[in-house]
Amino acid sequence: MLPIRDWPEEERPREKLLSRGSRALSDAELLAIFLRTGIRGKSAIDVGRELLREYGSLRGILNAPQAELCSMKGLGPAKFALLQAALEIGRRYLGEELSKDQALTSPDVVKTYLSACMRDLQQEVFACLFLDSRHRVIGFEELFYGTVDGSSVHPREVVKKALSHNASAVILAHNHPSGVAEPSQADKAITTRLVDALRLVDVRVLDHFIVGDGVVTSFSESGLL
Repeated sequence: MLPIRDWPEEERPREKLLSRGSRALSDAELLAIFLRTGIRGKSAIDVGRELLREYGSLRGILNAPQAELCSMKGLGPAKFALLQAALEIGRRYLGEELSKDQALTSPDVVKTYLSACMRDLQQEVFACLFLDSRHRVIGFEELFYGTVDGSSVHPREVVKKALSHNASAVILAHNHPSGVAEPSQADKAITTRLVDALRLVDVRVLDHFIVGDGVVTSFSESGLL
């Protein structure tokens, strides 16, 4: 089998990306750019295709345990690090989109960011986006871990964080590792408690998002806030 460097130029992933743009590449071709080299008898694209068959998707590959992925032929710690770096660059890019000097005008931007950060977490995590008086993002923090209910989410701690950021508004968020983004009664109850607690210090709760598997539910859009 010819190595990729001996392929016609228009078929090589890197040259194809430069001439036609990244969207022209298949998932396997994108992986090949990071893998750089294949193994005996298989190109980097072939290795990428095998990974996609094994894990089902790019997401499955990027979320695979380090030891498991590094044990596969054609991979190793260096290539695992490259793939994880690419994932983190994507997350930080989305974070910068939220941090621009402009007010949040669309919940879709927030949903995309929260989904990238939270949908693959293995336990429930409660987080907050802190906003200024013009609804520009000041910061994003994960605050509590474990089942989101009255015993694990402490309104006074959320209030303290909001005051430390000098926030005028907050957006609440947590994930459901089950993948189902439907609000539970506990979710509704803690939202009410947080709204009441933050109102005492003149901080408005704009929304509460629940992050599932590819679905993000908005309390505001659902008429729950």
